[in-house]
Amino acid sequence: MKGQKRKKNPLSYRRREYRALISETGLLSTQVRIEETDLHVLAQDELREQVTDLILYCRSQLESYIVKYPGFSASLDPLPVDKTAPPLVRDMLSAGIACGVGPMAAVAGTVAEYVGKGLLAQGQPEVMIENGGDIFLSRNQDCSAAIFAGESPLSYKVGVEIKKEQMPFAVCTSSGTVGHSLSLGDADSVTVLARSTSLADAAATRLGNEVGAEKGGKNGVARALEKAAEIEGITGVVVICGELMGAVGDVKLIETSL
Repeated sequence: MKGQKRKKNPLSYRRREYRALISETGLLSTQVRIEETDLHVLAQDELREQVTDLILYCRSQLESYIVKYPGFSASLDPLPVDKTAPPLVRDMLSAGIACGVGPMAAVAGTVAEYVGKGLLAQGQPEVMIENGGDIFLSRNQDCSAAIFAGESPLSYKVGVEIKKEQMPFAVCTSSGTVGHSLSLGDADSVTVLARSTSLADAAATRLGNEVGAEKGGKNGVARALEKAAEIEGITGVVVICGELMGAVGDVKLIETSL
């Protein structure tokens, strides 16, 4: 497969089979889908109505801005910060600038964080929001997250641990071989840890672009980890490409049994 881009395998991703593998959390599960937005929410209560309202609020900000500035949704390059834009859009623009990608690279993580913070503001003591592999976490205990890496033999075999003192926190994963999101790379997974879910999402896309087939396996993984050091604000990165794995930063890797 050297020199050839691997095709994505979106089937298990579309079915969201990884959601059935989430370990016991003591929280109630709610899933809400509105057009492209597909959230899995874990919280103390069943929150379908609240989550729906928050998603619609996020989408209204984004859709109104895109109507006014159509290039926002199509750009693969960073766009200037617009101080007149809604807060959600400003976060996406800032994340794109920090990571050298278009603002839409941060959309899933940004929506996850805005919904999560909205639920916390409404009195939920703990929330976990997953949006297409991008996770916003706010719990009162340590957590672990297994890494889904497509057909890699390391998929679900390794994970990361997040301490309660770090939360709220983000764990965002991008893939060049799984899912529908645009990636110009060849990594099975690039997982980024950060305080900002917008930044982690954009960084996962940016670093995933570094793991291209033309760069070679080891070289691509090494390049992504090297580039990670240039992105201010991210805590750690884990890259998986086939049987290869590399990590950098403040990352505690764990074995998982999913």
